[in-house]
Amino acid sequence: MRYDKGHKDETRRHILDVASAQFRENGIAAVGLAGIMSEAGLTNGAFYTHFASKEELVREVLADALARREARHKANIENGTAIEATIRDYLSTRHRDRTGAGCPTAALVAEIARHPKPTRQAFTGKIADIVGLMAEQIRHGTPEERRRKAIAIYSTMVGALQLARAVSDRQLSDEILDIAVGTAIAIANES
Repeated sequence: MRYDKGHKDETRRHILDVASAQFRENGIAAVGLAGIMSEAGLTNGAFYTHFASKEELVREVLADALARREARHKANIENGTAIEATIRDYLSTRHRDRTGAGCPTAALVAEIARHPKPTRQAFTGKIADIVGLMAEQIRHGTPEERRRKAIAIYSTMVGALQLARAVSDRQLSDEILDIAVGTAIAIANES
């Protein structure tokens, strides 16, 4: 069967999107290739036309999802969006409740720490880029001070989102988000 030009790229993109949502929703270890391919409407054998291994898929998903997050940060800078708005958006109940479409860092960071070095290196590069973009949004301090603030803010945001998702008490979850917003904004505004 002949496919239209671009079909292979579209199929690869579809597999990436399905895997990305499943990894964020359920965790990398809990998601099998058969489940990804089934949801994508493809056979298991078709996977190897696009990826050499599940680990390659994980790296590609991380690179893609973090590149999308990076693009949002760039758009925020271009639009003059203050860091406070970025913090509030990230630490929102909407983001907390949409794990499968949310930040891959908050959803997967604990698992990434256990993956092979090439996967962790790909993750590290994208996180460094995001920290750099967040530092650009901070108004006060030298470049080094803004970078340190960005690391503290991003760490606060990711950790708070993970905690808010993990607790079973909705009121406590909301409180975690609210307090983290205030803390992250205070760090950003320190002179």
